[in-house]
Amino acid sequence: MRATVMYGAGDVRVEDVPDAHLIEATDALVRVTRAGICGSDLWPYRSMEPTDSGRRMGHEFIGVVEAVGDDVQTIEAGDHVVSPFKWSDGTCVFCREGLQSECLHGGRYGFDDVDGGQGEAVRVPQADGTLVVLPVDVDERLMPSLLALTDVMGTGHHAARAAKVAPGKTVAIVGDGAVGLCGVIASRRLGAEQIILLGRNPDRIAVAKEFGAKEIVSARGDEAIERVRELTDGLGAHSVLECVGLEEAVLTALGIARRGGAVGRVGVPEDETFPGGVAFWKNVSVGGGTSPARAYIDELLPDVLEGRIEPGRIFDRVTGLEGAPEGYRAMNDREAIKVFIEV
Repeated sequence: MRATVMYGAGDVRVEDVPDAHLIEATDALVRVTRAGICGSDLWPYRSMEPTDSGRRMGHEFIGVVEAVGDDVQTIEAGDHVVSPFKWSDGTCVFCREGLQSECLHGGRYGFDDVDGGQGEAVRVPQADGTLVVLPVDVDERLMPSLLALTDVMGTGHHAARAAKVAPGKTVAIVGDGAVGLCGVIASRRLGAEQIILLGRNPDRIAVAKEFGAKEIVSARGDEAIERVRELTDGLGAHSVLECVGLEEAVLTALGIARRGGAVGRVGVPEDETFPGGVAFWKNVSVGGGTSPARAYIDELLPDVLEGRIEPGRIFDRVTGLEGAPEGYRAMNDREAIKVFIEV
């Protein structure tokens, strides 16, 4: 089968790999129909050391089940399914708490002999706990929004939850990428009164405004902090969504947070340095981390199916599987917000 493989920074290829197949009795074999390139895929694209073996890529996909292991109870061949970006058993202590991203028996696609999502098929471990079956009559036009539920919409929602977004609150979102834009959707959905986006790309700003952002701050650093304070009567935002991961973004998020406010961090950290003193002296709570997308699919799916939210609008470029390398380049060069792959 064909799949996307990364061999080093900037070196993405689509090539023949061994066919995906069932291994464990709890597996499902899924034929991929749509996949996405994620912003987190760009970290190795920029920094991965060269390797002869390559790394299978992708963790966002929708597909059709072709076969299931003997112990799978809730998934059948022929089911159209959506998968969160991490697989989980659904039964461990963390899964039962709604934190499937920390499953004791879970893992990530593309690692430990598990296929990546940017390929013609995927072996999905722990299928019962991982996969969500879609309605048989789902509208094809909803596929981009359903694909967004695999990662970025759930991640933006996780940031909003961690930042304690609620009706009447002022929200500031650091980052105009796919996750930040989904954070705008999540904040509006949770009832935020004022949504401020910190970003500079005109195309992304236009989407953010359509999603519900009322003000845009294109400055950075201290200038951005001062501008947000001006927009919030000098107080700062009740809730801040940090959707970048760079140290400057974290410092900005803490700087624009209101005293007693909250910051939801979902940007993949550039390093482990965290300036905790600012949060301490301002009584700002900081939460977030890897999104339990599996839990959020259940929560957000009805809104997608009924058209109340449209996160699929973040996909602004469509390609076939063979076009994945160009998709990586376009996203890395900020020519595209997010690439949708039709397999």
